[in-house]
Amino acid sequence: QLQVVESGGGLVQPGGSLRLTCAASGSTVDYYAITWFRQAPGKEREGVSCITNSDGFTYYADSVKGRFTVSRDNTKNTVFLQMNSLKPEDTAIYYCAVDVVPNSGSSWSDEWMYDYWGQGIQVTVSS
Repeated sequence: QLQVVESGGGLVQPGGSLRLTCAASGSTVDYYAITWFRQAPGKEREGVSCITNSDGFTYYADSVKGRFTVSRDNTKNTVFLQMNSLKPEDTAIYYCAVDVVPNSGSSWSDEWMYDYWGQGIQVTVSS
């Protein structure tokens, strides 16, 4: 019903920048939020940033505040994650997840509530 595709990953030097793109297509169902998750080798998957559909409110993990910015285009079908001042600790597979079903008692970073996921894209921060 809904396809989610990430793009824009790759290799970048520490201190550099990268912009990820999440494109959602193939569904007429409105979404409540789109969230970027990431999973580094040997670590748990964690929420990175979220943007809501209705008002564009954003959320960030403490580890990326001030460095990452989530945004969307004017169609609301595409969400971006601008990553600045990248650190080696940011190296991970980044996933775009879409929440379309209402959930109560949940937080933006609760991965269980997301209905559609992209395949993930590698971001490597290394010199």
